[in-house]
Amino acid sequence: MLHSQSCQVDTQQVLMLSTLGLSRGIVAPVLAFPSVPETTRNEIWAWYAYYIGANGLALFNFGPTAFQNLLSQAAPADTGLLDFAGGSHNVNSIVLLSNGISFAIQAALFLAIGAYADFGTGRRWILVFFSLASYGIGFAWLAVHEPANWKVGAGLYMVGLICYQLTLTYWTAAFPALARNTPRLREAARKYAEGGMTQREYDVEDEVERSRLSNVAFYVQSVGEVFILAVIVGVMFAVHVTASTEANNWGLSVLIAVATAFWAALSIPWFFMEKKRPGLKIPKGKNIITVGLWQLWLALTQIWSLRQSLIYLVGYFLLGDSLNTTVTVIGTLQNEVVAYDTLTLTYLLIVGIVAQAVGIGTFWLIQKYMHFSAKAMFNAVMVGIILLDGWGMIGNWTDKFGFHNVWEFWLYQAFYGLFVCPWYSYSQILISSVTPRGHEFLFFSFFSIVGKTSSFIGPLVSSAIIDASPGGDDNSSPFYFLFALSLVSAAGIWIFLDLEKSAREQEAFLAKEKAKLDLETSSTRT
Repeated sequence: MLHSQSCQVDTQQVLMLSTLGLSRGIVAPVLAFPSVPETTRNEIWAWYAYYIGANGLALFNFGPTAFQNLLSQAAPADTGLLDFAGGSHNVNSIVLLSNGISFAIQAALFLAIGAYADFGTGRRWILVFFSLASYGIGFAWLAVHEPANWKVGAGLYMVGLICYQLTLTYWTAAFPALARNTPRLREAARKYAEGGMTQREYDVEDEVERSRLSNVAFYVQSVGEVFILAVIVGVMFAVHVTASTEANNWGLSVLIAVATAFWAALSIPWFFMEKKRPGLKIPKGKNIITVGLWQLWLALTQIWSLRQSLIYLVGYFLLGDSLNTTVTVIGTLQNEVVAYDTLTLTYLLIVGIVAQAVGIGTFWLIQKYMHFSAKAMFNAVMVGIILLDGWGMIGNWTDKFGFHNVWEFWLYQAFYGLFVCPWYSYSQILISSVTPRGHEFLFFSFFSIVGKTSSFIGPLVSSAIIDASPGGDDNSSPFYFLFALSLVSAAGIWIFLDLEKSAREQEAFLAKEKAKLDLETSSTRT
């Protein structure tokens, strides 16, 4: 801790001291400007609205379906193999390889951009730029709906995944600052600084507020997505997707464009209503060109003192690898079993999203009223992931169960929404819990780099497993690898991650960082 004496100061002084990292142990940025705008209700709802649009339907759900659909039609009937990335691969293997390539590029971009986003106020333009790029990719699918264009589809698929993941990461990284500048958290900071609240009580308030924003955002997005899907069903009937294969192909492209239009419209309020909350000040002797590299080096050299952050980083790497690959593998199996029928796939998504809304709402209510920690809720999600991979693994031993039948995918959508989808909220809450304040964009980028590294390793390994299976077409074989990976990583996080220890480590990290900065400043002056 920094120091534990009570300090009787007014609210403005408390906020300034908290921002500078001088108050009673509050983990706060030591390089930030002292004046930060208070979060308003309208700003929070604009942030929610962006997520309703960025629901993944365009580039994360139906983009992959459209790509795989074109691949399946382009592949020769006798071999089922296409030339891609220097070799002959089946459809599922190409999808996994494309995922791997896309995630590798994402990792490089996060490394190049992430370290700069914590400084000044220009980081909002990162989100604006990649959002605009995403809209362009979404509308470009209108020109790609014939099997002969599958290579163009591969490009749109990979670039679309890159842009979508970048927008999602930089949208998510804004929520710790939003939560910690709400009237509720500012009042908690004031009480803590004046000695009216213990360290543990403040930590709980902080975690609850971050959990509220993240979970409500996910719930609101789920409800909004159901409405968008209902509109999409009407559009599918309007373009007669069941009339022919060509009509179904065109329908998928139209679906992607419609979802993109919703995204573009719903994102506008956030672009205009987000308040400028200055990031870290650029230290003397550095500039906007060199400061990002300096911060990245600082994080890489000093993160070893944040042991709990490292524990979660490793667990996030392994479990994220398993889950991302699991979703991709199940998605390819689902597309094959339902024969790429656009309406059926849309109905399946509706079931999944309704279950997702119920699941995240239930998780949040249980956490709120039962006073469970974010980690306890995350532990429950991990159990769901293990069961999902176990379900798929059984498919190697029997055709009666294990993602071989249409009814299983209806059940999968419900199970995934209720018990696994809260991962996307609680994994981000835990990242914010192990991130020193003021370093949100760097650490979220750092975790995204790790997540993308794992996400291209998993698909590449799974693709190799499929290629090495008898006949080169056993699409259930990756579940052996995925089940083991989920079990090991979940056990590690469950046993070793301690968020209270992480909070204390962050305080020491920030105090050390401030002392070093003060010493450098003093040396510069003399």
